[in-house]
Amino acid sequence: MRIAIIGTGYVGLVTGACFAEFGVNVTCVDKDAAKIDMLNAGQVPIYEPGLDVLIEKNIRAGRLRFTTELQEAVEQSLVVFIAVGTPPKPDGSPDLSQVEGVARQIAAALNGYKVIVTKSTVPTGTGQAIRRVIEENCPPGVGFSVASNPEFLREGDAIKDFLTPERIVIGCEDSQATAILRDIYAPLTLTGIPLVATTVETSELIKYASNAFLAVKISFINDMANLCDRLGCDVTDVSRGMGLDSRIGNKFLSPGPGYGGSCFPKDTQALAHLAKSNGYELKVVEAGIAVNARQHDLMIEKVLALLGDPEGKTVGILGLTFKPETSDLRESPALAVAKSLSERGIQVRASDPVGIPEAKTLLPKAEFFEDPYETATGCDVLVLATEWNLYRRLELDRLRDLMRNPAIADLRNICDPAKARKAGFRYLGVGRR
Repeated sequence: MRIAIIGTGYVGLVTGACFAEFGVNVTCVDKDAAKIDMLNAGQVPIYEPGLDVLIEKNIRAGRLRFTTELQEAVEQSLVVFIAVGTPPKPDGSPDLSQVEGVARQIAAALNGYKVIVTKSTVPTGTGQAIRRVIEENCPPGVGFSVASNPEFLREGDAIKDFLTPERIVIGCEDSQATAILRDIYAPLTLTGIPLVATTVETSELIKYASNAFLAVKISFINDMANLCDRLGCDVTDVSRGMGLDSRIGNKFLSPGPGYGGSCFPKDTQALAHLAKSNGYELKVVEAGIAVNARQHDLMIEKVLALLGDPEGKTVGILGLTFKPETSDLRESPALAVAKSLSERGIQVRASDPVGIPEAKTLLPKAEFFEDPYETATGCDVLVLATEWNLYRRLELDRLRDLMRNPAIADLRNICDPAKARKAGFRYLGVGRR
């Protein structure tokens, strides 16, 4: 079995490396020659735990290679995955120009039957659009199938999510494509992992519906946390009491500064736009989006409440990425807090285990430090913004002695409020009594 993956972003790299781990011969294609050179040299352009080891292992085994030659890769493969970006437009709809452009290139390279699979997150109806593009641009008489195979990869846990997923979803328009994709995923389905086989359109919607539901769940618990702040309740107890109900579950019930990253903000907006373009309003999803936007502002209010008059004040930010175990700063609520404080003229000192290089270009007035204690030195408020394990067991007495004014805005509820106050800190969490 030979497959090609077009696009070496986050999804493309993880997918390629993991398929190669199954023993499949994988060719990853990207038009960025510098990135391909970097990958062939064993350097990975993104941070994902274990990905560098997996890529190196499978390059050495001869099962994984990287190239800029799309035509050659398509010609040699039976299955071609499209894994390029679908960034949001100003109206919230996804920009499908990269998907359509790649589809044209694939069409021109077809030299026999292929299954063309959309791995990128795309709205319902994209599969049919890809079919039209390929039909208009492929050589006469060449057969192909169009399929959908959405990814469900969590940044920081992507390799585990691919190799031991909770489910696999494929959407195919014919039995031949279904059989081929079942064969590719046989190493997983043979271990009992369920596979949902449906239509292309339904498969496309499953991805959006899944992400929107999780995003709404986050917004719900953030709404509850904001109510707890006003009622004197503790949201951690509320969350635990809810999560023990098996119908609800405890995942995605941790309050904080809101959801971020490359998926939830983009996908909720895209789903809401898709519904409106089909004459329907997804009020629950739109409410989740609105709550998330407000949550960012409420976190700033917490910091400013501790800071008082911002004139001449310094704030330390621990964590800049949107979640731990990733270098992704896209739509990061932690970064949004840092930017907002900096724009108010407040001096920002920031720390993150992996996000500093990119953050320097986005926060030009901030100071950056590897060490959290150095970050806190001379600060008037310390903001716990991303729940990296490094920040879970900070020495509070040491922090207090380093800060000008000991105050903690714990936007991830990773600090024990009683211990923080006993150590002499003014403390504000999210929905903490």
